[in-house]
Amino acid sequence: TTNLWSSELSKLTANAFLAQRISSINSISALCEATGADVDEVAFAIGTDSRIGPKFLRASVGFGGSCFQKDILNLVYLCNHYGLSEVADYWESVVRMNDYQKHRFGQQIVRTLFNTITDKRIAIFGFAFKKDTNDTRESAAIHVCRDLLDEGAQLAIHDPKVPAETIYADLGLSPDSDAVEISATPQIAAKGAHAIAILTEWDAFRHDQLDYAELLISMEKPAFIFDGRNILDLEALRSLGFEAYGIGKP
Repeated sequence: TTNLWSSELSKLTANAFLAQRISSINSISALCEATGADVDEVAFAIGTDSRIGPKFLRASVGFGGSCFQKDILNLVYLCNHYGLSEVADYWESVVRMNDYQKHRFGQQIVRTLFNTITDKRIAIFGFAFKKDTNDTRESAAIHVCRDLLDEGAQLAIHDPKVPAETIYADLGLSPDSDAVEISATPQIAAKGAHAIAILTEWDAFRHDQLDYAELLISMEKPAFIFDGRNILDLEALRSLGFEAYGIGKP
């Protein structure tokens, strides 16, 4: 048993520590891209250290869900309430890094597509915050899609479980919006697209489940793919003819 505050802080701190690990490896993913390192190799290497361990070291477009950000911000509030501003700033930086990672991913798409995505069709694969759920709370996809829409993109969004009305509501759009199309299949989303962005790690988007050679035929050229969950073989995609990019990948 513990006292009341120990119990409360144990719950908040557990989620904060897990989110901190994700933000930490995501910060290193930016450095990996700048230097030519591979973030998966870095994560594997440090994960073999028994003091660190391998869990929650997968770089991605950012964490979402109902718990991590909420619990960190709860910690931040408590720290500020008790006059611990430096501690509050420390934990708030975990959330800021997560936000940075999401915006960085969107900026990479814009930069790579010749610094403009106005009226370009971008296929969004996945909208839930993680696979095997229809939960979109704090999903990274919401923030990436909003950034792309602000840049004038036309989005074709496919998610196996998230309803169309949820996607429109999360993006603050009406169902008759000209900027967003909800696609029933990945093939429909990719048809005529300049780029594919994978934002949820659904198994259906992996190489052994989805024919990317078929998708490439229907896309505009040059065709780009941005793997925000590092679930694809980038070299295999490049051999097909894609311009392929991953998080923290050379």
